[in-house]
Amino acid sequence: MNDKIHVLYIDDEDNNLKSFRATLRKDFKIFTAIDAEEGLRIVKDEEIHVVIADQRMPGLTGTEFFEQMIKINPDPIRILLTGYSDIASVIDAINKGEVYRFIDKPWNIEQIKNSIKNAADIFFMRRELKEKSIKLQKLHSEMNQFVYSLSHELRGPLMSISGISKLAKLEISDPNALEYFEMIDTATVKLDDFIYKMLDFYRSTKIDHKITEIHFQDIVNQQMEAYREKFDLRHFKIEIQVNQQSPFFSDEAKIRVILNNLFSNAVQFQKDQGGQKWISLTIDVMEEEAIIVLEDNGIGIEERFREEVFNLFTRATQKNVGTGLGLYMVKESVEQMGGKIHLNSEINEGTTITVTLPTLNKGKF
Repeated sequence: MNDKIHVLYIDDEDNNLKSFRATLRKDFKIFTAIDAEEGLRIVKDEEIHVVIADQRMPGLTGTEFFEQMIKINPDPIRILLTGYSDIASVIDAINKGEVYRFIDKPWNIEQIKNSIKNAADIFFMRRELKEKSIKLQKLHSEMNQFVYSLSHELRGPLMSISGISKLAKLEISDPNALEYFEMIDTATVKLDDFIYKMLDFYRSTKIDHKITEIHFQDIVNQQMEAYREKFDLRHFKIEIQVNQQSPFFSDEAKIRVILNNLFSNAVQFQKDQGGQKWISLTIDVMEEEAIIVLEDNGIGIEERFREEVFNLFTRATQKNVGTGLGLYMVKESVEQMGGKIHLNSEINEGTTITVTLPTLNKGKF
């Protein structure tokens, strides 16, 4: 493999081509062309890193050559040789030919060497970024498949264990045995919840968005059905108000992550004893933004923990619930969508979390 930088030089004067090759052949692998047509053929058939073209050539000018070359192979970095001052040509070269650099004729050997090396650095950096981008896209696709496949494979056996446990409890009268099955049920519910949290975590940290029109009332209704199956809400007073008159565009999966974790925290971090437990969810949708406010009268968060609760695996209580992921995922989802989150909490009084989300670019929809 030749490690030299591959340079194509185009000039309609044969003496200039010979001089260029003789001067620089030890430093670079040189290709030359006497006209634009030959230059385009070389760019198509050979691996070229840097292209240098004279602006004044019969037929196509240097700028026009670059414009044609971009359609065939846009990767080589382009340098234009100019022997006269023409601001219109310079502007044209920048806009149409996407020229990296201009060099005045007659060219200086050290100047052109440095220009080629700098241009080649850009070429190889762009190539590396492109290769990494392709690998990243492949990894992202594989990770999607892995996460959803893993969650499916884990939940199948869990549901089987849970079903068998429920059947066994119907047929066993021994109180000690029933207690063991209750412990199995508790463990399976906890593990199932963690699998859901893992999926939410993955959704919350994905940079790309799947933008659709959001109908908050439908989402809330669906989520409340799931919450009533998952949590014992008989002792809760739940107030929900959704005010949406304007269309809103966002990532539905991330909005569900936000609602799931805010509601889950409000249920789990309640006082063990006391008066009426309540949770209030209000969503106000305007033309440019949506404001989600969730309030509860739970145990609250101490002042010293209020900044830290948004960090990964941070718990603000010794109460044996939660994974330390909830508010981290909420914050990640909110920030991924360009929104803001504000927490206000008092110990033994409750917590209010306000999320403001902008409507996302409808052009991507």
